[in-house]
Amino acid sequence: MPDTDLLPKTRAKPKTEKPRLWKVILLNDDFTPRDFVTAVLMRVFRMTEGEALGVMMTAHRKGACVVAVYTKEIAETKARLGTDAGAARGYPLTFTTEREE
Repeated sequence: MPDTDLLPKTRAKPKTEKPRLWKVILLNDDFTPRDFVTAVLMRVFRMTEGEALGVMMTAHRKGACVVAVYTKEIAETKARLGTDAGAARGYPLTFTTEREE
């Protein structure tokens, strides 16, 4: 009689890591109009007017403010879109990204 293995064979599941998250940070400047910053936050980051005003004022008071947290590719894209929107109007509006700890 052949020796048969009656236990089900198990497969090792590959462990998938969660993607690292990146912060999009709005840097304050003294030249970009507040209304324009608020409009960019609403358009690029899909914020309400109240949320955008809060982020803009925090950046104004503290020099910088975390806008949102995304995967790296999305964070870089949104930061570039926001910065490009300012540059298109001649403003030094700047968004940067930083890896979240």
